[in-house]
Amino acid sequence: MLTDQPIKEVAGDLPRRWMSDDYFDLVVWYEVDHTTIHGFQLCYGKPDHGQALTWIDGRGFSHTAIDSGEESPEANRTPVLSSARAPFPAAVVREAFLRRTESLDPTLRDLVLSRIHEYATGAP
Repeated sequence: MLTDQPIKEVAGDLPRRWMSDDYFDLVVWYEVDHTTIHGFQLCYGKPDHGQALTWIDGRGFSHTAIDSGEESPEANRTPVLSSARAPFPAAVVREAFLRRTESLDPTLRDLVLSRIHEYATGAP
C-alpha cells in the first residue's frame, strides 16, 4: 500500500507529494493552489526493473527506464531516467495500482488510472 514519504520543498518547484511502497513510487506535482494536479510520475517495477510513466498536463506522456546508477556496491549514485525501455505493461501496472491504492484519494487514483489507460490505448 502506498504511504506518504517525507519530501523537501525546493524553491521554484511546484508543490509535490511522494507516496511509495515496495513496488511503486508515485510523485504528484500540484499547481501553486496545492489542489490542482499538474502531473505525476508513476515509477513501477522496483527494485530490479524500474520504469516510469510520467504525465504532465499540457505536455503529455513519457515512458522511460530507470537506471539505478549503482554499478558498484561501494558507490551510491543517483538514479536517472533512460530512454532505453521495454513496452509499457499496462494491465500489470493497472492491476498492481488498483490493489495497492485502495485508500488513496479517489480523485488522484482515478486520474492515474485514466492516464494509464490513455497511454496504453493512445486514446485522447
